Amino acid sequence: MPISPGTHLLYTVRPGDSLYTIADQLGTNVPSMVRMNSLVPPVTDPDRIFPGQVLLVRLPGMAEQSSVIYQVQPGDRLYQIAERFSVSVDMLAGLNQLQQPDNLRVGQMLYIAAFVYEVEQGDSLYQISRRFGTTLSELIRANRNRPGVSPDVLYPGFRLVVPLPSSTNIVVSQPIPGTRIAPGQHLAGNARAFEATINYQIRDAMGRIVTQERAATTSQGAPAYGIFDVQLPFDQTPTTQTGILIVYTRSARDGSIQDLVEVPVVF
Repeated sequence: MPISPGTHLLYTVRPGDSLYTIADQLGTNVPSMVRMNSLVPPVTDPDRIFPGQVLLVRLPGMAEQSSVIYQVQPGDRLYQIAERFSVSVDMLAGLNQLQQPDNLRVGQMLYIAAFVYEVEQGDSLYQISRRFGTTLSELIRANRNRPGVSPDVLYPGFRLVVPLPSSTNIVVSQPIPGTRIAPGQHLAGNARAFEATINYQIRDAMGRIVTQERAATTSQGAPAYGIFDVQLPFDQTPTTQTGILIVYTRSARDGSIQDLVEVPVVF
């Protein structure tokens, strides 16, 4: 499953832009931008772009993790950006350490809880949404105004922005949904948790417990969003090829599960 590594920028085309000026400005090249955004017939005339279109551009660097940055546009509000990428306003503000969430600057770079998937032959938006545990509407919304996105046809090589699994207070960045996990796999993300404690477990598709409930400690407790990063143990051998990793907190009052995040996985 081709997850596209590296840091990717969602760039909104401005009047006077060309693929060449954007590539020069961002340190990339035109062929890469054409391939990543399917800027070929019949999607568009060769190398033609228009103001308001959104292009995905991989920024220079060798980062292994797939990540997405959004550049604030005139008129943007934090709640609109959060809704577009299916994350809570508090989470978006916490991930970017925004002290004044209502005062966004045009051109400001915001880390988005998302990753990038490279489309393969035969893929559809519906199939991709099912594979990664998101919805079709969330996938379309995250890629709004991108010229290569169609509910009917996707072209191999196109890079699609996919929201990470999250709740109001937890987002899981590793493992990426739908990818293969094994003992020792890192479970990582951000969480706003009482006493800086989250819980996790793994079950296979038959409901058999692969990893018993365990607790993990975040780098900071609520109201901050702390970082967590632990290695996953397997207590039992999975009996199916697929399963679910769940991350959550428990209520201090009655022990009930809260802020549940579900990550589909492959064994």
